[in-house]
Amino acid sequence: MRPAKATAAAVTAVTAALGTAAAAVAAGRFASDAALRAPAGRPLPSEPRLTVHATGDGRISLTRALASLRPGTYGLSGNGTHAVVGPVLESAPHEADTVVRRLEAVTRGTLEPGAKVWLTPQLHIGDPSTALGIDHVDVSIPGELGPLPAWFVPGMRDTWVITVHGLGATREHPMVVMDFLRRLRLPVLDLAYRGDPGAPRSADGLGHLGETEWRDLDAAIRHAVRHGARNVILHGWSTGATMCLHAAAHSALRDHVRGLVLDSPVLNWETTLRALAVARRTPGPLLPLAVRAAQGRTGLRGERTRTAADPALLRVPTLVLHGPDDAVAPWALSRRLAEQRPELVTLRAVPGAPHAAMWNADPAGYEEALRRFLTPLM
Repeated sequence: MRPAKATAAAVTAVTAALGTAAAAVAAGRFASDAALRAPAGRPLPSEPRLTVHATGDGRISLTRALASLRPGTYGLSGNGTHAVVGPVLESAPHEADTVVRRLEAVTRGTLEPGAKVWLTPQLHIGDPSTALGIDHVDVSIPGELGPLPAWFVPGMRDTWVITVHGLGATREHPMVVMDFLRRLRLPVLDLAYRGDPGAPRSADGLGHLGETEWRDLDAAIRHAVRHGARNVILHGWSTGATMCLHAAAHSALRDHVRGLVLDSPVLNWETTLRALAVARRTPGPLLPLAVRAAQGRTGLRGERTRTAADPALLRVPTLVLHGPDDAVAPWALSRRLAEQRPELVTLRAVPGAPHAAMWNADPAGYEEALRRFLTPLM
């Protein structure tokens, strides 16, 4: 081969290799977005879209799928629509490819046949006053990135519950337990944190799976103590549960933390990122690139999450509510945590529940477990 042709061939090969590498890096970044850019109030990639087939007489017919057959009560969201659906109506007439559920309410928009929707644990929309008829106060909490909006529901006790949502949700999600907590006369502070609507964004515009967001929860603890809370109980879902673990271990006010309630906790961010990337149909060979992309973009390191979930760092009673069918945060990690600290951790399994929907699958059982856990801590 002549030198000029050999050089051209070498340049072409290098260019092709660089192009393949660049494409792989881009694919890794795209896959990592499933967790790092999970939009508030939108479904996670693990949540399938369903089609509305018909509505009427307090019923709704949906595409037959494992999701539409889940037990319990859920929000049903679509583009510009929101409704509340109850249990599956097994005896209702239906086509073989559909499922009929009870239609409790249409809270926004209309549900037309052919509409694309998804089930969500976020049952309520609005604020505690409009959604639940519960008096509340809008408060602004000073955070390290700027003011953090929160809803405060007053109560008679000096132990406050601070609620913090997780991936794909907003502070509307914790309203599923707000009326229950109000009946126990517990003040509730429901927090919006960095990246949420109305809250400041992180400098990189990405979510950090609780690894930096916990400092906003720390600010909420300071606010609670400054305004009369003698103790706090931290109640978090998904990455919100990760934030609770970080705050209980590292907050300067951690001595005021009386207990933790962890719903579907993300105890290993790499595992959760991989799960969401797989749900986005990321090929297996690209999953390590998704993890590395997340590390490079956010500074996330697995050691910090393992430290947050270190059983040796638990100092207070902890209730873990988790489902063996969770496809986003592995149940096995919660079970291991309970096995390693049985004197502090109570684990309640909720079969058939998707990620962060333990209340939805079994509201009565969830609230009874919560009542038994909270009563000695109030």
